[in-house]
Amino acid sequence: MSKLNAATTLAMFPGQGSQYVGMGRQLLSEFPGCKVAFEEAEDAAKINIRKLCLDGPEEELKLTANTQPCILTVSAATWLVLEQEAGFKAQWFAGHSLGEYSALVGAGKLALGRAAFLVRRRGEAMQAAVPAGTGAMAAVMGVAPEALQARAAEISRPGSVVEVVNFNSPQQLVVAGHKAAVEDLVKALEADKARCVMLPVSAPFHSSLMTKAREAMEPLLRDTPLCDSPVKVIANRTGKIENPYQIQHLIEQIDHSVLWTQTLETAVAAGCTDFVEIGPGKVLAGLAKRQIPKDARLVHSDDIKAAITSLI
Repeated sequence: MSKLNAATTLAMFPGQGSQYVGMGRQLLSEFPGCKVAFEEAEDAAKINIRKLCLDGPEEELKLTANTQPCILTVSAATWLVLEQEAGFKAQWFAGHSLGEYSALVGAGKLALGRAAFLVRRRGEAMQAAVPAGTGAMAAVMGVAPEALQARAAEISRPGSVVEVVNFNSPQQLVVAGHKAAVEDLVKALEADKARCVMLPVSAPFHSSLMTKAREAMEPLLRDTPLCDSPVKVIANRTGKIENPYQIQHLIEQIDHSVLWTQTLETAVAAGCTDFVEIGPGKVLAGLAKRQIPKDARLVHSDDIKAAITSLI
């Protein structure tokens, strides 16, 4: 039985960028019961998720249409193992971008097979929405959201836009848009001594350039049933508790900003004192460190055996 109180626990699920070749190896070797999650997702997504996760190659794994079902599956398998081995439960769920699908699976609101099918199609739609080399993204550190939004508006012009798309933490924001506009904004910010990092992606996720991806995914999402469950989900689109959770949040998420800073603020205000990242990597744990209370418990599951030990 987990020593965490489910009523004060937020389960956090990572998004694209947390993938690495070899993820899921410990899960599959130490906890063979989680194989059922991989099998269900592979049947739905029609790709060899285990091979991509365990062996790559990296160039194949980081293709958006492959990355998304792979991260989803590792996250779902991790959730299964934590439930079975540590009696882990949570009353609060949130996921960063793609991770919102994983959160819905963990929350019992979306079937894993349907989620795997959707994120495979989502990745294909996102990559197809903007020609390769046209879009770009960059992380910006230490600039206030309002100031960054103002600078982005100054740089943008018809046919060349840049927007703030990820509010990751009070210290880190992400911009996306046309490559030239993103590069111009980065140059302007660096001239003012701001720290910026161009991200290794070719598509401007969560920007208005993703409208075609939203249009492609909307019929599939509208045809997706959600199940009732007593737990609560904090949506990317609003940064608020959405009860009941509506499929519209997944539709709008595609071409709107990820409000992760606001998500954690909502969780803290709701009384969450335990924050557990469920899935590959520890990106969300890193983002949360500076935002959650200093006496809050923070656990990541990338080393699944260490996570189990810390939860029981």
